Amino acid sequence: MTKPDLRMKDNFPLLKILFLILFGFLADTRIVAQVRFYAETSDVKFFSDGIIEDISAENKNVTSIFDVRKNEIAFLIKVRDFEFEKKLMQVHFNEKFLESDKYPKATFVGNLIGFDIQKGGIQKVKADGRLFIHGVTRDASMTGTVEVKGRNVIMKSKFKVKLADYNITIPQVVWQNISEEVEVTVEFLYSPL
Repeated sequence: MTKPDLRMKDNFPLLKILFLILFGFLADTRIVAQVRFYAETSDVKFFSDGIIEDISAENKNVTSIFDVRKNEIAFLIKVRDFEFEKKLMQVHFNEKFLESDKYPKATFVGNLIGFDIQKGGIQKVKADGRLFIHGVTRDASMTGTVEVKGRNVIMKSKFKVKLADYNITIPQVVWQNISEEVEVTVEFLYSPL
């Protein structure tokens, strides 16, 4: 019985095959190994159900980072980037309600509860953190879903914000147009950073 020859040059094809198999396996699990994601596309909308008129706006220029290892999420919204159907509403929103020259940004920083990237698929989650709007920071909690789709992560949430909690006052003249509470819808498509 002869011993197999274990010299490197003779086993190069075998090592090459093993390397390719290992590389293929690692490539398929890259999403699990990825730690940080950034929002490649974002969509934040708000809706106010007024007695006389509904008001809605959309912002597609939101910056967000998601750290999977720590389950931390942060997003930053430039208030002036909200677009309204009626330009006059946009002017009033920036000048009278959100005072975007004085308070140009809104932010959320928090932790995601109930998400495990190893599981994949769509998962129901909760985010607990701090929401900063109009110069006021408050504890905030919101529910939503996170979906692992290929190398990307899709996060969606819908929650309510009480304007009075953030010192946003509604002038008496337009109180019928603006609800005391607005519904915010958030959707982020994250890619590996």
